[in-house]
Amino acid sequence: MKILHVNKFLYRRGGAESYMLDLAEIQRRQGDEVSFFSMEHPENRTDANADTFAPRMELNPPPETLGGRLATAAGVLYRRSARRGMEEVLDRVRPDVVHLHNIYHQLSPSVLRPLAARRIPAVMTLHDYKLACPTYQFLDQGTICESCLGRRFHQAVVRRCNQGSLSGSLLAATELSAHTLLGAYSPVDVFICPSEFMARKMTEGKVFPDRLVHVPHFCDLSTVSVATAPGSGVLYAGRLSHEKGVDVLLEAFTRIPEDISLTIAGGGPDRELLERRAGELGLAERVRFVGHVPGPQLQDLMRAAALVVVPSRWYENQPMTVLEAFGCGRPVVASDLGGLPELIDEGRTGYLVPHDEPAALAGALRSLAGNPRLAHAMGQDARAEATERFSVSAHLRHLRESYDRALRSKGQHERNNKGVGSWA
Repeated sequence: MKILHVNKFLYRRGGAESYMLDLAEIQRRQGDEVSFFSMEHPENRTDANADTFAPRMELNPPPETLGGRLATAAGVLYRRSARRGMEEVLDRVRPDVVHLHNIYHQLSPSVLRPLAARRIPAVMTLHDYKLACPTYQFLDQGTICESCLGRRFHQAVVRRCNQGSLSGSLLAATELSAHTLLGAYSPVDVFICPSEFMARKMTEGKVFPDRLVHVPHFCDLSTVSVATAPGSGVLYAGRLSHEKGVDVLLEAFTRIPEDISLTIAGGGPDRELLERRAGELGLAERVRFVGHVPGPQLQDLMRAAALVVVPSRWYENQPMTVLEAFGCGRPVVASDLGGLPELIDEGRTGYLVPHDEPAALAGALRSLAGNPRLAHAMGQDARAEATERFSVSAHLRHLRESYDRALRSKGQHERNNKGVGSWA
């Protein structure tokens, strides 16, 4: 099968990119022909179709001039250059199916119309909540908010939930309102939800409920060795930003015995703030910030730790960190939010705690980090869970079923969408 993966970045920027690149490599090993379409970026991996990629668009920071900002805003709604690039790569590759990932902003749904024109089946993995929430995360100033659910996107402007910016919130609300009204995403035949929670929220948000399928991510255990002995300390691996709750983790560590250490792997906008906060809390000697760590070294850190922690204060979808920790044979302590409860079997493969409650988090961490043998035993159960529920073979089977469903659905969706939207 010829598969074209589409994502705005073609390097390991985050979980979406890591999932796509790992999946593409596995599909190639299975005999599929895999190609990519993306946006130009200096960190992109070398690719045969790079000459077709959309020109680079920077949003953070935004352009300094008014003209530049207006051009960027227009591109977020519709990018002709991205559409032209997609047309070129489709004619060159002639894929049997297109698998879309994060295309918002830098590519825009302008890349979908060439698929409809050529009647190419399309599936899209939803890595966040963008199609139901203008700012992706169901957060308003760091607090969970579902005010926009059900297509009430004007609430984003009322609340200024895009970093407190009126203009930013207006653009985000306008973008999603226009795309929804004009059926910009109607060429997508199947929307893949990695968590059941995601599927429920998309259904509540009226995002093509008849096209949603639940396909969990995978853990490639052939590349992940399991820990053979108890570890020590706690590991956080992820982005250093407010929604991830690392500040709560630091507060929790003030309630944990001093012989238990914390390693924080990852980068992000809050790193300096968090390092400073660790010092203010008297944790400088116990907390180690190691920055971004490549995959194999990150797995070494997981095996060296007693457990992995995910203290998020937003609706996590299905974070790869949890699956990778399970693959390494380590239990996970996580917030009881979003898709996380679907992953963790309470008391067997980890613990769930209320978000934003340092005392509760500290209690769960103490019970495991203070008893490495118990943590190791739970980690072995976690590895068995990864083997049974998140295998590569099961994921590929469900994914191929989604591809086949997109192929079967294409004609029906074209009839249903006739006359809906003019995102040309």
